[in-house]
Amino acid sequence: MTNVRLHALAGIALAFSAIAHQANAAVALDRTRVIFDGAAKSVSLRITNENKTLPYLAQGWVEDPQGKKITDPLVLLPPVQRIEPGEQSQIKVQSTAAIQRLPQDRESLFYFNLREIPPKSTKPNTLQLALQTRIKLFYRPSALEVKRTDYATPFQEQLTLTREGDKYRITNPTPYYISLVNASSTLTGKAAAGFKPVMVEPKGQLVLAPSASALGGAPVLTYVNDFGGRAKLVFSCGGNACKAVPQEKKK
Repeated sequence: MTNVRLHALAGIALAFSAIAHQANAAVALDRTRVIFDGAAKSVSLRITNENKTLPYLAQGWVEDPQGKKITDPLVLLPPVQRIEPGEQSQIKVQSTAAIQRLPQDRESLFYFNLREIPPKSTKPNTLQLALQTRIKLFYRPSALEVKRTDYATPFQEQLTLTREGDKYRITNPTPYYISLVNASSTLTGKAAAGFKPVMVEPKGQLVLAPSASALGGAPVLTYVNDFGGRAKLVFSCGGNACKAVPQEKKK
């Protein structure tokens, strides 16, 4: 084997080693989604440098639904900060005056981005990665506040299904975004063939990818709640119409 080829293989090995190292050294967020309450001027998130030996830079920004960086009506402060090894810090999502121009009868969708930037390596032939976290950020007008007592009857239970041929159409009559991460025919079943996570917009509809036959006559949908937890909706069908069975009636 030639020296050139040996050097090339060594470079590839170093690259993969660096990737593995950096993948384990992340600046972590304290949540998987952000709910911005319209009655508040800001919301703070905790970020942690889980690397115990190296400081990291944390760079944050907000994007609109199309993936464009914005500073209005929401902005992150500070946009860049240094976090010492093993330490915690905060990053704030703050509203501007333009927040009042957003719809007040439904949620608005944005994306929160956090990129970790490692310190420059002093070792030669080292590949470094700037890993990035991207989570959903929902602006929830104050009129749509979900109080602690409301979680006993989640708004997600208002979802309905309508059978159209061999497909189910899902309707979201609520003013909230609802993210679905699983669809199956039973409570303990695997995801139906063809299912991909989807998000149903406020007052919106979409057709689920799995066939109606794969979901059966009592489909089960799994949604993500405000805290990032996963909860199941069991539907009861009569004819082509299906409604979620309220939680207190599942016992």
